[in-house]
Amino acid sequence: MKMKQAFVSKDTVVTIRDTEIPVPKEGHVLIRVVVSGTNPKDWKVPRWFPKNDGTNEGDDIAGYIEAVGEDVVGFSKGDKVAAFHQMMTPNGSYAEYAIAPAHTTFHLPAKTSFEEAATIPLAAMTAALGLYQRLNLPLPWNPTSETVPLVVYGGSSAVGSFALKLANLSNIHPLIVVAGKSSSFVETLIDRSKGDTIVDYREGDEAVRTKIKAAAGGKPIHHAFDAVSENGSSENLRAALTAPGKITTVLPTDGEGDDNKIAIHRTMVGTVHDSPTEGKTIEDREFGAIFFPFLGRGLAGGWFSGHPHEVRPGGLGGLQGALNDLADGKASAVKYVVRIAETAGVSQ
Repeated sequence: MKMKQAFVSKDTVVTIRDTEIPVPKEGHVLIRVVVSGTNPKDWKVPRWFPKNDGTNEGDDIAGYIEAVGEDVVGFSKGDKVAAFHQMMTPNGSYAEYAIAPAHTTFHLPAKTSFEEAATIPLAAMTAALGLYQRLNLPLPWNPTSETVPLVVYGGSSAVGSFALKLANLSNIHPLIVVAGKSSSFVETLIDRSKGDTIVDYREGDEAVRTKIKAAAGGKPIHHAFDAVSENGSSENLRAALTAPGKITTVLPTDGEGDDNKIAIHRTMVGTVHDSPTEGKTIEDREFGAIFFPFLGRGLAGGWFSGHPHEVRPGGLGGLQGALNDLADGKASAVKYVVRIAETAGVSQ
């Protein structure tokens, strides 16, 4: 049987083709995609690693289980799920059917819309890995009772906002959030009564550094999540943090690595798909297998939610416009999602 699948070229031209429906291999599931999310990497990767026929860059899946591979437990055909497709591999979410590892797939409650669910997998897991695997901050099910200042640079982005939501669950405060025109959205994610505050990056680098330090109320700041990783954000954080400090970034950044003062390491969300390394007991893969169902429980319980979203019309036919708008920086405090059934020639 054939399905519609979209491929993104290095010039961000989207081509929709009829392709075979894939078969899930061991440890994977086949999902009938209802809604796909989009991410900035979806236009960046084809430019960094161009292929003549383009690539299906979709990683955020929301839909129904269609089939399961060998050794998959806990999922059956018809289950309502969200999933994180394995990045840089075929059969992503820009299609009628997508493949995902079972350990990055989680059940959705009936009340959660597919549109909301499609905003979660990649961005929320990036935030979780950064906070808990890279910065080693207290987990949500073991929240801290101590003052732990945390700087989140780019708090209105999807990754940044999920970092704020999770930090609140971990009772991490004060949250010092660097944001700009979307500060009103960030206000809904912080608690001023616990010392949380917003620093406007538009005031310039020196003001940002000074205000970050002041926001901690004289306490040392040892942790920062850089959800921007561009335009001097990491340099501002390095100048504002107290040694020994840790910064996690989402993009390659000058000065990465350990030193005697401030260490900078990148959170690579793709590591959640890696196989365990011999000699280590807790890897990103196992963390993801635990944390994705936790997010599903949060959706069911009402103490976790997705990111604000905008449905781009035309299904897969609307992808090119959405990705170009992402590339042009037009998305502010919003994720673009597409409904596959709106694609011309699809009858879901």
